[in-house]
Parts: sequence; C-alpha cells; structure tokens
Amino acid sequence: QVQLVESGGGLVQAGGSLRLSCAASGILFRINDMGWFRQSPGNQRELVAAITSGGSTNYADSVKGRFTVSRDNAKNTVYLEMNSLKAEDTDVYYCAVAGRAGWRYWGQGTQVTVSS
Repeated sequence: QVQLVESGGGLVQAGGSLRLSCAASGILFRINDMGWFRQSPGNQRELVAAITSGGSTNYADSVKGRFTVSRDNAKNTVYLEMNSLKAEDTDVYYCAVAGRAGWRYWGQGTQVTVSS
C-alpha cells in the first residue's frame, strides 16, 4: 500500500521560510518522479515543483528562485524548501508520485499559511 505523509506546514510571516517533507512508503522511491502541488478552495491543483528520479527539477514560474525541491532516496523523502514566502503562497500543499499516465498517488496535504 502506497503512503505519502507530508509534514512541515504551518503559519509563517511573509518573508519567512518553511520546509515541507513528504515521506513515502510502499513504492520503490528512488525510481519514481515526485512532485509538490498546492490547492486552495475553488481553485485547481497547481504543480509547484517536481523532481525526477535522476534529480532534474522544474518549478512553477511563481516560485522560481524562492522554492527548492530535493530528495533523499536513502530516507524515501522528498522536500520542498520555501523561502521568501508571500501571502499568495497560502494553500494546502500535497506531494505526489508520478505514474505512467500522470500523477498516481497523493498525500493528505499540509496547510501552509503566510500572514502578511
């Protein structure tokens, strides 16, 4: 059974930083591409950052230069380092595992709230 457990969300002031973690189990983590998404009520889920099994990364334009995605295959964990946070970064953040036809497995989400 695949499980993705996010942690690290919380309340932070604008300009501050947070580090999200996503611990995966039930998959061969090192061969899977991983992603971080965010969603607020009434909006579509947005891809924030992704990292391939080989370590290549890509980011949404809105977070480039501020967020960094990384992975630790020994710990089956993917991270999202978020700096210079803005009020508009407030959302529920989800990690996901890529499948052959899209994003296949999802975590339960962690709330990030940035106060201005």
